[in-house]
Amino acid sequence: MDRIDLMRKLELPAGMLDMVLDTDTYNEVDDQFALCYSLLSQERLNVMAVYAAPFFNDRSSGPMDGMEKSYDEIVRLLGKMGRSADGFAYKGSGSYLPDEHTPVLSPAAEDLVNKARAQREGLLYVVAIGAITNVASAILMAPDIVERIYVVWLGGQRLSANSAAEFNLSQDVAAARVVYGSGCPMACVPCGGVASHMLATPAELREHIGGKNALCDDLIALFSAYSEDHFGWAKEIWDIAAVAYLVNPAFSRAYLEPSPILSYENKYSRDTSRHPVYVVEWLDRNAIFRDMYTKLAGFTVIS
Repeated sequence: MDRIDLMRKLELPAGMLDMVLDTDTYNEVDDQFALCYSLLSQERLNVMAVYAAPFFNDRSSGPMDGMEKSYDEIVRLLGKMGRSADGFAYKGSGSYLPDEHTPVLSPAAEDLVNKARAQREGLLYVVAIGAITNVASAILMAPDIVERIYVVWLGGQRLSANSAAEFNLSQDVAAARVVYGSGCPMACVPCGGVASHMLATPAELREHIGGKNALCDDLIALFSAYSEDHFGWAKEIWDIAAVAYLVNPAFSRAYLEPSPILSYENKYSRDTSRHPVYVVEWLDRNAIFRDMYTKLAGFTVIS
């Protein structure tokens, strides 16, 4: 892909966007909001699939367990929304990339390749809000798809930060290096100082979406359970930032920067000869939450 063609593809078009969501849904409480927000933004997003991503922290016994729990949580949430997971939700990788040349085969990576290669007017938008293993594996399996996808990844830190270290990025640095170096159109949503601005409180959630429907009450319960002490407490709903980037271009501001070079020590370096990517530097928190709250509060299961 030459630079002019890439620059053209980096600009978000008007109208509907075909999208897939890659999510470590059980890892935190933000992925559930992002999944629901994606599916309820039907005026802009045609969500074609949801992929379970691996994660490993105190909520899992390892990457495979994290992926399986995320898949189960996707299925559970889809059921709350009256949607079937069949042919829509896919299990992803049970491990991280062993190196930058060897993909980890999974139903999610295979489906991403197939959907990317399908005939469509524009690009397939891949919103990745966990370790980016599944996306990197798909690119390694089928390098030609970099001409047909646009990756929006919530991971890492601001490029000016002393360290890029962050949960999504640091879990699988090899995968991040593959995607950063792939040449595909990409928007990077840093965490600290950008996605971390997506704060909410239990009281706010109860005020705006409490009692509206069973889905809203479920999300509030998940959110509130994240801390036993709610006094003066707010929690990031990080992942909605990546969805909001696509929902409405006015919700964010981004600048062009050469795709970062990421070291295995979680450090960024810069090479001006590398292909450009967008880096989000600002999010309109209030507009994003108003949009999400409106859609969640208005949700009804159509039987």
